[in-house]
Amino acid sequence: MAKVPGLLKGLGVTLGTMVETVTKGANTVQYPHEKETPPIRARGVIALHEGNCTSCMLCARSCPDWCIYIEGHKELAPPRRAGGKPRQVNKLDRFDIDYALCMYCGICVEVCPFDALFWSPEYEYSEPRIADLLHDKAKLGEWMETVPEAPDLEAGAEKKGKK
Repeated sequence: MAKVPGLLKGLGVTLGTMVETVTKGANTVQYPHEKETPPIRARGVIALHEGNCTSCMLCARSCPDWCIYIEGHKELAPPRRAGGKPRQVNKLDRFDIDYALCMYCGICVEVCPFDALFWSPEYEYSEPRIADLLHDKAKLGEWMETVPEAPDLEAGAEKKGKK
């Protein structure tokens, strides 16, 4: 008999929530017919800025899931100064992320010293087959268009490399 007051209290909370939902309207978005705009800093997928990637493999080595696959080659580039020696630069051949393995921890985005990886708020990228969740650099580059601009620095903050 001691459980009856607790049961009545629980039913009262349920009834109150039900009445509130009926009077104010549900807070539910009827996805996929209605879509919410994700917050600006939402973690959807990882986007690649291919021009910034130097194939340093830092992101792939830091990934706890080993879901990043990178291949590259070296090319000769013109010297930086007149009369200088031609230099070797890494060129990206393959950059794939297997989203079936990725746990979206963001370590790869944080460790990239060249700002080649960014969080995109894109969240609709499901595939009918799990094997299709391996996205290549072309698809990762498309998501770069959805990456929002970086917010302005707070008062008193300094930009990287400047003092």
